[in-house]
Amino acid sequence: MNTLTKKSLENTKNLLDSITSSLNLPQKEQTLKKLEKESLKTNFWSNNVQARNTMKQIERIRTEKETARTLTNDIDSLIELYETEKKNEQLLTEYNNIHNRIKDFEKIKFLSGKYDNHDILLTIHAGQGGTESNDWASMLLRMYQMYCDKRGWKYEIENVVRGTETGISSATLRISGEYVYGLLKKEHGTHRLVRISPFNAQGLRQTTFAGIEITPILEDLDTNMDIPEGDIEFKAVRASGPGGQKVNKTSSAVQMTHIPTGITVHSSTQRSQLQNKENAINLLKSKLAKILEDERIEEIDQIKGNYKQASWGNQIRNYVLHPYKLVKDLRTNIESSNPQYILDGNIDEFVEAQLRIQ
Repeated sequence: MNTLTKKSLENTKNLLDSITSSLNLPQKEQTLKKLEKESLKTNFWSNNVQARNTMKQIERIRTEKETARTLTNDIDSLIELYETEKKNEQLLTEYNNIHNRIKDFEKIKFLSGKYDNHDILLTIHAGQGGTESNDWASMLLRMYQMYCDKRGWKYEIENVVRGTETGISSATLRISGEYVYGLLKKEHGTHRLVRISPFNAQGLRQTTFAGIEITPILEDLDTNMDIPEGDIEFKAVRASGPGGQKVNKTSSAVQMTHIPTGITVHSSTQRSQLQNKENAINLLKSKLAKILEDERIEEIDQIKGNYKQASWGNQIRNYVLHPYKLVKDLRTNIESSNPQYILDGNIDEFVEAQLRIQ
């Protein structure tokens, strides 16, 4: 926009009003008062998980209220200034700043799903392509780590399995932050890489795949969920991690497989095997509860049938490094001609485009 107009100001004001209306802030104000009162009870921290969830909810509502208040004041002030200083070029700069902040605030409208503000497990699986796919999986691990750093999210490696020659066969990140699941849930799927392989002596172009799995961590789920012991295969494993990562390298790490579904979880962040076992069973319950809640299956033995192999025909996004440079999402048609920029964790445009069409 080169010129600020009254119409553009009115449209932006209406957009903000629409956003705040959809958030139902008066009702959230009542919820906030109730939660704040609860947080003052002497036994509030007797249940750490519940207390953390409550404090997280309090902080989220406070942030929404304060952001809505600040943006409303800013746009109202700008409208008043426009009436007296229409030709002031500084007003256009200020308008663009406020408009961008309102568009960023608008994302909250699309993050009202039951699990959208949950932390997640992000698991990367190397697909078809051997050594090349192991390297591609490690590139994706780096991309998501850098994305987390840019957003200020915390993450830790729950488990990593190295490739035979290079890279990784699989890795799981536990990611914590505001609306992590809501923003990243559509990253779930197959990611395809096309490039001149550094592992190919003939310098040939090669295509490879890796699968991304996103699962919300349901810390407040029903811990009484009954999983028969006979349905679980348990074994101790030796964990390993990329350089610089604090991953437990002792046999206290565990792997747990739910036999009826084939779902496998790992835990290696605790020092004792008992703690890792408890963590693993909670991760497994999270995955099972999410599947049942979404009603993606009618019977337990149908779960495996929903799995799509990380291979041809299943990809959601292509990363082409040769013969041209292009990253393209096949669902939204959003694309970038700078793959390295995207692989350095700058995936906001792709994440937000998918968010807005859900």
